[in-house]
Amino acid sequence: YGKKTGYNKGKGGSMHIADMEMGILGAIAIVGASIPIAAGAALSAKMRGTDQVVICFLGDGATNTSRFHEGVNLAAIWNLPVVYVIENNMYAESTPLSAVCKLANLSDRAKAYGIPGKTVDGNDVLAVYKAVREAVTRARKGQGPTLIECKTYRHRGHFEGDPQTYKTKEEVREWMKKDPIPRFRKQLIEMGVLTEEDADKIGQEMKREIEKAVQFAEESPLPAPEEALEDVYA
Repeated sequence: YGKKTGYNKGKGGSMHIADMEMGILGAIAIVGASIPIAAGAALSAKMRGTDQVVICFLGDGATNTSRFHEGVNLAAIWNLPVVYVIENNMYAESTPLSAVCKLANLSDRAKAYGIPGKTVDGNDVLAVYKAVREAVTRARKGQGPTLIECKTYRHRGHFEGDPQTYKTKEEVREWMKKDPIPRFRKQLIEMGVLTEEDADKIGQEMKREIEKAVQFAEESPLPAPEEALEDVYA
């Protein structure tokens, strides 16, 4: 919404959300740019002697950039506490991964840096949790970075209004059946963690929270022009 009350005070749009108090250093619009920056943040944690671990999210397309090689290699040789999580949704904007990479699993690239690599079902919440927990534990022990590939799918286009002519309707239908949210709901009910009523209640609460957030954003003021140079590093 670009409003003054937003995380970046209306100056960064949806691609530059940051919250330093929560340890979110910021989403970065340049493809792959977060990879070496994550290594820098992890180096800071190591030098300060904290037990902090950096989680760096990237897409399948980012693994073909020079920043991927430079960032992961640096993290590997310095045994930095960072976990690289590849969200492989099969398309870099409109380019299918199969057209730009011969690997079946992107986690195999970890071998080139001498670090662990693991591929998991990115639509399985517990599988992702387990893989990341193991990687974080390893990083905290001073054993360095891990590369995790989460195979998933982008339900919508790269941008609103994207005609998605590069996808088939059959492909979209099949992947929609694997939607992680209803899948995890069903799993929790089968495990006895939730009842159908509990799950419905959570859904209703989330809907109300979203509606409240949208109303707050719509009613919030825009930033003043004279605030343009506030909160910048240079």
